Amino acid sequence: MKKFLTLGAALFSLSFSASAQQMASCCARPAGNLSASATEVFAKLAADKDFSGGHDAPLPYEFKGEGKMIEFKTPDGSTGKGFEIKSAKPSNKYLFVIHEWWGLNDYIKKEAATFAAEMPGVNVIAVDLYDGKIATTPEEAGKYMGEVKTDRATAILKGVEMYAGPKAQLASIGWCFGGGWSLQEALLGGKQTVGCVMYYGMPEKDVTKLKTLNTDVLGIFASQDKWINPEVVGQFKKDMVAAGKSVTIESYDADHAFANPSNPKFNKEYAAKAHGQALNYLRGRFKLKA
Repeated sequence: MKKFLTLGAALFSLSFSASAQQMASCCARPAGNLSASATEVFAKLAADKDFSGGHDAPLPYEFKGEGKMIEFKTPDGSTGKGFEIKSAKPSNKYLFVIHEWWGLNDYIKKEAATFAAEMPGVNVIAVDLYDGKIATTPEEAGKYMGEVKTDRATAILKGVEMYAGPKAQLASIGWCFGGGWSLQEALLGGKQTVGCVMYYGMPEKDVTKLKTLNTDVLGIFASQDKWINPEVVGQFKKDMVAAGKSVTIESYDADHAFANPSNPKFNKEYAAKAHGQALNYLRGRFKLKA
C-alpha cells in the first residue's frame, strides 16, 4: 500500500508504489460508529491549516497503463465506480485499493497497476468513494472528503464486494482516508476477507466490531503523526487484543503521509521499506509464490 496520500509530485515513484497516503479518514477521532465519526472529524480537519497545509496539490499526471473504469450495482439502488486491472488468468483473488483525499485520480490508477504487476494472479480494483469527483487542490480535497457519507461509502464497498462475487478472497489497502476505510472494508467483507493493510488510517474503536474481523491487520504508522498519534495506535493494539485479533504495527520515526512523494514530510527510505512490508504481507495472505 503504498504510497500515496497526498498524491502529488511524483506520487507514484517506486517508493510511492511503496505507499501513498493522504489525510482523510485516518485523521478523525471516532466515537461509536467509527466511519461516521471519522467522516465528520475529517471535514473539520480539512479546515485545519496545519492539516491541509501539509498537502501539496498533485502535479499533472496521466496514467496510460492497462486497466479500465468499471461500474457496479450498489445495495442502495445506485451504482459505484472503480478502476480495475484483471489478472491475466481467471482468479478469485481481489485487492481493493482505497484512495486518499484527492479521489480516484491517475496516480491511484498507477498505484493499482503497481500492485497488479507485483502480484500476478490478483485482480486489483481501485475503489472510488467520491462517486467520480477528483480534487486538484487542497480546498477541493477537503470539500469532497467532508462530503463522504458513511452509508454511501459502505454501499460502494458492499457493491464492489458483490462485483467480485461470493467466492472471492478479499484484501484491502489504503492511506489516511483510505487507510481508515481499508479497515472498514475488512470488517464489511466478513468471511471473505483475507487481509488488510492500513497506512496511518483511523482505527475502528468498537471492540465488538473488531471481533468480527476474519483477518489480521497490518498497520503502518508514523510516530510524529499529530492525528493518528502513538496514543491512538497504542489504543488500537489494546482493542485488537481485547477483540482476540492479531495486528502487526510498523511504526516509523516520521510524520503523517511520510510515504507520499508529493508530501513535504516524504521519507523515501521509509516509504520503500513500508511498501515492501505491505507487499510481503499481501502476497502471504493471498498465498502467492514469491
